[in-house]
Amino acid sequence: MSNIIHQTGGSRTLVMQEPEKPQLYRELFPYTSVCRTSFDEVLLSPRPAEQMRITDTTFRDGQQARPPYTVKQVAKMFDFLHRLGGKTGLITASEFFLYSAKDRKCIDVCRARGYRFPRVTAWIRATKDDLKLARDMEFDETGMLTSVSDYHIFLKLGKTRQQAMDMYVGMAEQALEWGIIPRCHFEDVTRADIYGFCLPLAQRLMDLSRQSGMPVKIRLCDTMGYGVPYPGAALPRSVQRIVRCFTDEAGVPGQWLEWHGHNDFHKVLVNGVTAWLYGCGAVNSTLFGFGERTGNTPLEALLVEYISLTGDDAAADTTILSEVAEFFEKELHYRIPHNYPFVGRDFNATSAGVHADGLAKNEEIYNIFDTNHLLGRPVPIIITDKTGRAGVAYWINANLHLPNDQQVSKKHPAVGQIYDAIMAVYEETGRTTSFSHEEMEALVQRFMPELFASEYDHMKQLAGELSANIIIRLARSSDLLDFSKHACARLDEFVREYPFIQYCYLTDDQGKLRCSAITDPVYRETYEALPIGYDFSEREWFKMPMKTGDLHIMDVYQSHFTSKLIITVSCAVTDEKDNIKGVIGVDIQLELLLKRARALQQEVAAADDSDND
Repeated sequence: MSNIIHQTGGSRTLVMQEPEKPQLYRELFPYTSVCRTSFDEVLLSPRPAEQMRITDTTFRDGQQARPPYTVKQVAKMFDFLHRLGGKTGLITASEFFLYSAKDRKCIDVCRARGYRFPRVTAWIRATKDDLKLARDMEFDETGMLTSVSDYHIFLKLGKTRQQAMDMYVGMAEQALEWGIIPRCHFEDVTRADIYGFCLPLAQRLMDLSRQSGMPVKIRLCDTMGYGVPYPGAALPRSVQRIVRCFTDEAGVPGQWLEWHGHNDFHKVLVNGVTAWLYGCGAVNSTLFGFGERTGNTPLEALLVEYISLTGDDAAADTTILSEVAEFFEKELHYRIPHNYPFVGRDFNATSAGVHADGLAKNEEIYNIFDTNHLLGRPVPIIITDKTGRAGVAYWINANLHLPNDQQVSKKHPAVGQIYDAIMAVYEETGRTTSFSHEEMEALVQRFMPELFASEYDHMKQLAGELSANIIIRLARSSDLLDFSKHACARLDEFVREYPFIQYCYLTDDQGKLRCSAITDPVYRETYEALPIGYDFSEREWFKMPMKTGDLHIMDVYQSHFTSKLIITVSCAVTDEKDNIKGVIGVDIQLELLLKRARALQQEVAAADDSDND
């Protein structure tokens, strides 16, 4: 079958226009009203990019929406990107800041993975100093901030269009001279003068590319989410028209174009896919759409859309998404909305009785696809008057994630009580909808409270985790090994830094007290009952680290000395050959520790980053 002849652009010289006043398109962006969408009836046929690819900005734009990730967290997410679509080359690149020491650690750790994809690329401002950073870190590609709307050129930068163009072209020229592929981020392109500035700039960049023999990439940034996918929509808001202007009139190869969208008007996914369909080679994204303000294109949505458009089931491993979601909730403490597509707790559940009946007969009737096969997410069991005791038991085991040795059966008396309570509701009220997750959880908590961790349990767990990190760092101090003045000074310094520690003590490997520090002088006389040389060898906190070499955390109890609720944490002190020389222990006041919980969590994260040096 013959291909239709397509005339590529770039043969016509596009002239930059230099207005005296900024072009702000007030008829489209009145500011005091919702922005307007205009149509000029120019219709284009889809012409998909030859290779549709995904790029990632989770560690750049994605970090602008939340507290910074730790180095370990970045490394884990980078691994996820590789497993999701990097192995096949679908996810081609991930960009990083490179300004702070931690940024550079993240880059080093991810580079050390040795993955072909996603490639590690940089992001910089349009300054020569920033470009030097990218060169010194041996990047072969970097994104460069290239603001193109008059809102930015006139009102932010205070420049004329010509001055801005000369600055951007000069930066790209310098990057190419240093062997770095510039990726020019045309910021705010959906409020820019496409013909009067953007295309002439793109054409000059393509001239540089031809002269150097290296690519010059362009990222089309819908910074405010103004882009629209509608056929016949006019510039500068039409995604279709913007992409085709760059490919057909400025001569930018589609594989060098990338779309970066924001979700301010709920169009981030459809705009990105539209860019693909009209010739843009890549769409930029973040995991779960994290990004500045309303966020970026969700990477997981692009994976599924790519498979839908191409039929290439092997391009991505969608089963990894459930792991990513669990990581976000447990490690990043981000609560994913229960109805969030593909990974939300209830995304493939239904509450309508008629739908539940259909699912019971054949899940394909109401399930979007085989979620168990493609996402590792079976359809949640729906609790109705038709469910039965076995279904109630299944709901409890599945939703409370009970281990095999703790799972309940349909014969459990409490399961029968829950089932009877459910049936009573249907019989007494004539209800037609299924029981929600929250309703079921309340019933289970009512009849089986032992399955739920209390707030007290959560506090104990948090206290243990936080105190464990600080005691492990203390145990690594070489000062402790002399068991004399240096060790005592280190303990005194430690309790001053962490005043929630009421007592800190160091023993030798025989359990004899060698040093101690007391935080509150009020209790000094009380602790004199424990003089230097006191024998702790029969105490649990001493025996367990000596036996295992590991950290030991005791349960919460009331202090004999202060009557406060405390938690005792102890850790083996070892020499450079890992021989146990003693045990360090701390008694921590639970209430005071929890008051500093957030600050300690940040400190622990910073310490994790330092450990990656």
